[in-house]
Amino acid sequence: MRLFGRGPRRDPRDTPRDPAFPFFSVDEAAYFRAQVREAFAEHGLEVALYESAVVDDAGRQFGLGNLAAVCHNDDRGQRAWGDLARRHAAMVLRTVDGPSALDTLAPAQIRAQLYPRVINGEGLDPENFGYARSVAPGLYELLALDLPESVMMLTDEALGRLGETEQLRRRALDNLRELPVEGRETVEDDQGMRFEVVVGDSFYTASRVLALETLIRQTTGQRLTEDGALVALPFRHQLAFHVIRDASVIPSLTGMAMFAASGYEETPGAISPYVYWWRGGTITQLSERDEDGGGLRVVVGEDFQELLERLVARGPSES
Repeated sequence: MRLFGRGPRRDPRDTPRDPAFPFFSVDEAAYFRAQVREAFAEHGLEVALYESAVVDDAGRQFGLGNLAAVCHNDDRGQRAWGDLARRHAAMVLRTVDGPSALDTLAPAQIRAQLYPRVINGEGLDPENFGYARSVAPGLYELLALDLPESVMMLTDEALGRLGETEQLRRRALDNLRELPVEGRETVEDDQGMRFEVVVGDSFYTASRVLALETLIRQTTGQRLTEDGALVALPFRHQLAFHVIRDASVIPSLTGMAMFAASGYEETPGAISPYVYWWRGGTITQLSERDEDGGGLRVVVGEDFQELLERLVARGPSES
């Protein structure tokens, strides 16, 4: 799994871009959507194509954002898009046409497959997900049922059938803590920047920020101090962290800001391009987009500024 790299670019970046998926040129996007339409047709479903979704004659809408990003990042290029679209269509139709897992799984099995998931709040429907908990600006925690081929995001109605929300959330967090660490890499340079990146195929890798203390013990054997850690969760399969102990937090913050912004772009399951300060379970945003939207900048509040000044004054010998 790449940390910074992306799949091969095909048409030059100065080629006219697709408005919905700007990582595609206009021609590439047309080819992608044609593959999607053909894939659904092969499974007996005619769909109408829109910029970022398809709609069948029953009014069911299927988003294309994740599939588009998967195709864009596939090393094989356009020759793989048809197969990826067919597999996606088959999985989607099995999920929506089959019986609900809430009706077929035993309650104990449902609880064993329950996980919290951190998502970007864009497009979150408050009417169906009123229980969503704010994790950080623009980020929310939902409960999800992990299934062999898909992830079912649980609505208010679904949770009402399963029990009390806080009890379900505690069980989901326990399940999250028990997940194995699939992979870990260290990013560092000779200027003092250093941070760890946990990677994995699990859809809940980035969501492990909700159990950060457990994850850091699992991966480093260390415990967090009261100063906490820097964290970044660019997309669902990556979580980066830097345990704050000394002034190396400064170059690490800069490096993680670049890492988060790079990892967020053009990826399936994108969550956030920003870096955050985790302290005692509270997550504070430390980077944001420039006013002109052309880049990112680091912005710290009084508490974090005081932390930086204290660590710089302490010096590396006392870390």
